[in-house]
Amino acid sequence: MKPKVFTFLSFLFLLFIGCSSDSDNDMNEPPAPTGMYFPSLQGDAWETVTTAQLNWNTENEQELTNYLEATNTKGFIILKNGRIVMEKYFNGHNQDAEWTWYSAAKSLTATFVGIAQDEGLLDINNKTSDYLGEEWSKLSIEKQDLITVRHHLTMTTGLTPHLGDYVPWVCNLPICLDYTADAGTSWAYHQGAFMLLQDMITESTGVPFQEYCKTRVTDKIGMEGQWTSDLGLNIYNSNTRSMARFGLLMLNEGVWGGSTIVSKSYYDEMTNTSQDINKSYGYLWWLNGKETVVGTTSTTVLEGPLVPNAPNDMFAALGANDQKIYVVPSQDLVIVRCGDSAGEMQLGPSSFDNELWGKINAVIN
Repeated sequence: MKPKVFTFLSFLFLLFIGCSSDSDNDMNEPPAPTGMYFPSLQGDAWETVTTAQLNWNTENEQELTNYLEATNTKGFIILKNGRIVMEKYFNGHNQDAEWTWYSAAKSLTATFVGIAQDEGLLDINNKTSDYLGEEWSKLSIEKQDLITVRHHLTMTTGLTPHLGDYVPWVCNLPICLDYTADAGTSWAYHQGAFMLLQDMITESTGVPFQEYCKTRVTDKIGMEGQWTSDLGLNIYNSNTRSMARFGLLMLNEGVWGGSTIVSKSYYDEMTNTSQDINKSYGYLWWLNGKETVVGTTSTTVLEGPLVPNAPNDMFAALGANDQKIYVVPSQDLVIVRCGDSAGEMQLGPSSFDNELWGKINAVIN
């Protein structure tokens, strides 16, 4: 046989073997499981699915991993239909280590406020003073009576927000709660006004809000975490999987494995635009795909969307130093990131959201 012919046939043979091998590998990869999955309330067992099974761009997975590590990430999880696709820990963190949610816990608070309403213990359309008495602020009775529980959920109390001045911003004592505008006419990210919601839960339910949160939410979905107090704040801490469990509850519209945790009617209100000023805000949830957005450090209304690279229907619990719980109903996704700041010190949304979603899109699309 002539050398050139032999070489050509050898090439064809190797090509055939390579194609057969690739075909065999594809055939050996089981199809992605279907249907929604909920992990057990106890133990570490959690079903998984691979990026290959989902026909995602596996070749871009390492670039995402490298980016996460380089941007001070501690824990990162992607769920698809409740199953873990990616679970990564960096910089000394691990599956059992807890981390602080910061303002992502606002979204958890909004959820158990809704449960209290579902149980008839509180009505978000009632006045704040119905739960905290007539002396909870420095406002005149006339102006104070304009403020309802719902205004605290939507950041529209009209109380002076003290943006950029930490101590009065977090203070929820009457001396710190003064008038700037009528309730419902302005939007400002006000930590002290938010924390009064937790006081209202304690007063209306007859148990500390921490206990109410545990019995009504976290125990029912297998979350492990606790509230602590630091620097004038009530802070929630948990491991990364517990953050993912909360995201999975939200992906399923407040239902966990067939059990309704929070009503569909309240869930719909909570995860949709709650007022006309900051259309990217629900009840303590950040919303993507809207026309306008107001950030955490000013009252300036900007053109939206919140995160251009993310799906329009994404909504998120966002906390300081880039704590993220993203929920994407259209793609059955929950994505969690916890860790130190990626670089831009913000109280909630940051430029990191858009950069991270660029890396995520390279994998999932």
